[in-house]
Amino acid sequence: MVTLYPRSEQFPGIEDMALDAYIAQYRRECAPLMWAGFVLGTVFFHITPLFTVYIPLPAYALSDEDRERHAQRLVSHPMYYVRQPVFLLKMVAGLLWGADPAVRARLGLAPYPADPGTWRTS
Repeated sequence: MVTLYPRSEQFPGIEDMALDAYIAQYRRECAPLMWAGFVLGTVFFHITPLFTVYIPLPAYALSDEDRERHAQRLVSHPMYYVRQPVFLLKMVAGLLWGADPAVRARLGLAPYPADPGTWRTS
């Protein structure tokens, strides 16, 4: 997720956010099929560098440059079934990144109000 939403001059990266707490909350609140897709997408991302950057290492062991190249090749691959697992990661990460007050302010949007925690009961 850090590779897919890196820090830039204009925006904070996902590594600047409460990522561990978010993933724990996501796991508690999402459907089991969504969690399975997230986990399988993560595994897919980490085992495929051999086919994208031709380095027989998991993605977490690549240099920043090679990991970025790996991610770019996956998300722009012509086959849908190669792009889709990474899309699941980007979607889950995008929910956190897009809700961040600093990101929303940079985009000219008001911050979200505090989560009332009632979505399952209303």
